[in-house]
Amino acid sequence: MSEVKEQVELEYEALLTSLTDKNMDEFRSVFLEQHPYDQASLFIKLDFDQRNTVYQYLSPEEMAAVFENIEDEDGQYEAYLSEMDPTFAAQMLAHMYADDAVDVLNELDKDQVASYLTIMDNEAAEEIRELLHYEEYTAGSIMTTEYISIHAHQTVHSAMQILKQEAPNAETIYYVFVIDEDEKLAGVISLRDLIISEPDTMISEIMSERVYSVSVAEDQEEVARKMKDYNFLALPVVDFQGHLLGIITVDDIVDVIDEEASDDYSKLAAVSDVDSTDRSPFSAAKKRLPWLIILLFLGMFTASLIGRFEETLEKVAILAVFIPLIAGMAGNTGTQALAVAVRKISLGDSEDQSLMKMLLKEAGTGLITGAICGIVVALTVFIWKGTLFLGILVGLSILATLTVATISGAFIPLIMHKLKVDPAVASGPFITTINDIISILIYFGMATLFMQYLIK
Repeated sequence: MSEVKEQVELEYEALLTSLTDKNMDEFRSVFLEQHPYDQASLFIKLDFDQRNTVYQYLSPEEMAAVFENIEDEDGQYEAYLSEMDPTFAAQMLAHMYADDAVDVLNELDKDQVASYLTIMDNEAAEEIRELLHYEEYTAGSIMTTEYISIHAHQTVHSAMQILKQEAPNAETIYYVFVIDEDEKLAGVISLRDLIISEPDTMISEIMSERVYSVSVAEDQEEVARKMKDYNFLALPVVDFQGHLLGIITVDDIVDVIDEEASDDYSKLAAVSDVDSTDRSPFSAAKKRLPWLIILLFLGMFTASLIGRFEETLEKVAILAVFIPLIAGMAGNTGTQALAVAVRKISLGDSEDQSLMKMLLKEAGTGLITGAICGIVVALTVFIWKGTLFLGILVGLSILATLTVATISGAFIPLIMHKLKVDPAVASGPFITTINDIISILIYFGMATLFMQYLIK
C-alpha cells in the first residue's frame, strides 16, 4: 500500500513539474495513463493557474472523464466551470454521460444551464434537457439514456453489429434491452448470451421476457433497494405505458445509497446536511438553529417539570443525584431503539405485521435491559448510600424508564412513517429530550408516591 501511495505522490510531482515547465506532452503522457478517479483526485489539488493550464492541455472529451469523477463540495462545479471557456465547458458537458451532466447542471442556476445548453450541439442538449425535466430524487433524475436496445425480430448477428457500433457511447453493455415495434420494453438479454448464441438465432428465442423495471417517477431509494435485492448491474426505466426511457446503472445507485445514508444520518443528528461544507459559521448556525430552538424549549419544559417536584427534592435532596443517570439511560436506550426502527423502515420492510413484531421485540428488549440495569443500580445505590428503599426506587425507575423509552424510541418513527413523514426526522436529540421528560415523570412520580418510605 505504501508503494502505491509513493507512486501516486511521484506522479503528482511529475505532473506539477510538467505544468510548471509548460511541457504539454509530458503532462498528457502521465495524466492520461491514470484512472479517471485518480485524474480527478489530482485535478482538485491544483491551484487556479495550474487548472487553467490543464484546460489548455486536455480536450473537452478528456476533461469530461475527469469531471464525471469530481464530487460537488461547496460549489466546486460552478467554480470550475466559471474558469473554463464557455464553449469548452459546454462541449465537455456534452461529452459526459447525460445523467452525470444533469447532476452538474442541477447545481447551477437556470440562466447558466440555459447558456450551456444553447452552446452545445442540439442532440446532446436535447438529451440533457429531457432529463432535467424529471423531478429530483426520482428514477428519471438519475437514469441515463446511453443504453443499447435491439428488437426481438433481429438475429444475434445483427444485434452484435449494433452492439459493436453503439458500445463506445453506451454506459454499460452487459445488459441489452429488447423493445417491440412501439418502443415498449419487451425483454432483456445478457452480453454472455449474445456471445455464446449462434449468429442466426433470433433474439426472441433467447431473450428473457421477465424484465424487472422501475417507473420513471419512482423514488430513487426504492430503485436502490430493488437493485440491491436483485444484484442488478443496470435497471431499465419505463413510463406508465411501458416505453423504455433509459437505464439506471449500479454506479449511480452507489451514489444514491451514499446520499440517502448521509441524509438519514444528518436527520438523526438533527443537522440539515452533514455533508454540506458551509462557507461561514453563520450559514452553519442558520441550518442548525431551528432544531436547537425546538430542543431548547423542550429542555425548558423538562426543567419546569423538575420544578414541579421541588417539594419532593426539598424533603429528599439525594434524589437530585440520580437525575442525570436516569435521564441519560432513557436517552441512550431510546436512541438505540430509534436506530433499529429507522433501519427497519429504510430497508423497505414496512408491513404492519413485521413492524409490530419489531415493536414487541424492542419492548421485550427494553424490559430485559431495564430489569438487569435496575438490579445493578439498586444494589450499587444500597451499598453506596446504605439506604435500601432509595436503591429500590432508583432501580424501579430505571426498569420503568428503559422499558418505556425503548418502546417510544421504536414507536415514534413508526407513527411518523404511517403519517408519510420521514421517520429519520425523529432524530436522536429529539428522542433523547422526549425520553428525558418521560424519565423525570416516572422518577419523581414514584418518589412522590413513596415519599413516606424515603424520609424515615
